[in-house]
Amino acid sequence: MRILIVDDEVIIRTGLCTVIDWKELGLELLPAASSGEEALERIAEEKPHIVLTDIRMPGIDGIELAREVKALLPDTEIVILTGYDDFSYAQQALREGVTDYLLKTSRPEEIIKAALKAKQNVMDKWETMKQENLQQAALRNQLLDRALKRGLHDDAEAREQLRVWFHRNGVDVHPESGAAAAMQVMLVSVSGWEAGLTELLQGAAQNILFELLPCVTLMNKEHLLLVVRYEEGGTDQAGLKSALKRVTETLKCTAFAALGTVARDYESLRDSYLAAKEVFAYQGLLGSQGLYTLADIQERSGGRTVLTEKEEAELAAILMSGNATDLRHWVNQRVRALMEDAFATPMTVQGYLQSMIIAGHRWLERANSSEVSLSKLPSYEGEGRPEEEIFKILTAVMNLFHQGLDQNKYAYVYKSIAYIRDNLHQPISLQQVAGFVHINPNHFSEVFKRETGCTYIEFVTQERMKRAVDLLQSTQTKVSDIARRVGYEDIKYFTQQFKKHTGQTPSEYRQGSTGVDKI
Repeated sequence: MRILIVDDEVIIRTGLCTVIDWKELGLELLPAASSGEEALERIAEEKPHIVLTDIRMPGIDGIELAREVKALLPDTEIVILTGYDDFSYAQQALREGVTDYLLKTSRPEEIIKAALKAKQNVMDKWETMKQENLQQAALRNQLLDRALKRGLHDDAEAREQLRVWFHRNGVDVHPESGAAAAMQVMLVSVSGWEAGLTELLQGAAQNILFELLPCVTLMNKEHLLLVVRYEEGGTDQAGLKSALKRVTETLKCTAFAALGTVARDYESLRDSYLAAKEVFAYQGLLGSQGLYTLADIQERSGGRTVLTEKEEAELAAILMSGNATDLRHWVNQRVRALMEDAFATPMTVQGYLQSMIIAGHRWLERANSSEVSLSKLPSYEGEGRPEEEIFKILTAVMNLFHQGLDQNKYAYVYKSIAYIRDNLHQPISLQQVAGFVHINPNHFSEVFKRETGCTYIEFVTQERMKRAVDLLQSTQTKVSDIARRVGYEDIKYFTQQFKKHTGQTPSEYRQGSTGVDKI
């Protein structure tokens, strides 16, 4: 904060400049002025926040100087210093907006007190101005948010406030011709700095774009929103790409931008916003940087939404193994292939990611003989990198299963049960399962029967029948295909076993539960 001392007496000027440590008071002392005329010549350029001036000087006196300063810089604080204890002077000075009135015989501490009072007044004005600016910015942001999301067709006053803001920033008019200009909404996401500096990076990008483009800006958590004046050769796609390049080169970051349709009036701005928002949802699918429009996504009809049986079997084997490295590799491969699919859309991507999680949950429920609480598992938030979130969830699934095994003396029996349930589609002998858990077949058979209450063959048959019932109830798969999926190549033998366990043939069971038969 700057202070200017004005006095025609050199002794007074020198004394005021040297006796008081202005720097210690947080004030920058400008070179003193020897007259009101000199002060007025310098004030416009040096813009002092506080003027400490003598009241009686040749030419322009202190009161006239105060009047002129207030006209030029209304927020400047003025302290009058005089050798005359004249109340009429004090009254006149106060009418001109002077902060304080001191005698030249005042002690240094009294002058310091007056200067600090003036300084506090300036700081209070700054704070008030800051709060007013924040309130105005918040109001403008609310208006813009409403205009883009719901429209302002029913609020003429709000439309006018928005128009004034746009007009002031040259968004809705060509400055050369004064003709109305078209506008476009652009959403920009910047990344590349440390996680804790994202907001700082976004603010820096906002400042650069505001300087480069005729626009108004709105910053939120996900992206920057810009409403940009559209003009060929200036702010068309080539011009916007050039501005984004300046951002990335200056800030050493990456920028992904989604550009909406051209809006010819305020009401169609909402259509431009919705188009930009639709394109922005493809971030990651289109890449991590660049400028994209609706033309870049119009050929995308949708990719895969569910895991194949092969992929689900691969996941089950990895979860059973407890190998986190293999799990990370598998998840990264699946997600990378998903994001590189030229037909994928945000909806199909989310469907596939959810399918991966569901497959993990389904495996855990199938693998555990005791009831599992899925509430212990983290949920998919969709906020970070998808491969990291999916890996985190599936790792929790894997750990929950293996922690349960660690707490049981005969954990290998329950591990074998999970293995059996994952391999019902193929022949699985007792020797094969015993080998999987590294236990002698005879000992395994004895402990298995004691822990499950049935022989190995009885257990496998029960599990196959349970799976067949589930498939009959939940799918329209042919009975012959269901038989193969639960390990029976001989459909006649499968039908006999199914009737033995349920009292009905597969076709009768399906007709009773769904009223549909498909052989």
